[in-house]
Amino acid sequence: MRFLLDENLSPLLAELLNAAGHDALHVRDVGLLTDPDRVILERARTERRTVISADTDFGQLLATSDASLPSVILFRREGERGASRQADLLLANLDQVAADLDAGSIVVMEATRVRVRRLPLGGSE
Repeated sequence: MRFLLDENLSPLLAELLNAAGHDALHVRDVGLLTDPDRVILERARTERRTVISADTDFGQLLATSDASLPSVILFRREGERGASRQADLLLANLDQVAADLDAGSIVVMEATRVRVRRLPLGGSE
């Protein structure tokens, strides 16, 4: 899968995902470190990447835009902040949410559960 990691996540997470066979970029590596979230979403949409973040602003932006892409993975809970723990959590659950991500979804990952909400959030499905 193709991912674009937000600034609030470690670049090490991108390295771990790349090592697992995915195409992951960190916003720092593509000159988007200080850009607004809407610019990051547009870059991800254009490149068919899933945004990975711990910032709930992406869900709010998608809800107000009525967009169906890009998908967003949100890591929740303070205990899931380490890059290796986040990579393990994502890789352990990726097969079960891959179709949702391809179709356009917000996937919230916590240590004990994964929630999926299909996009667009404000429109009919």
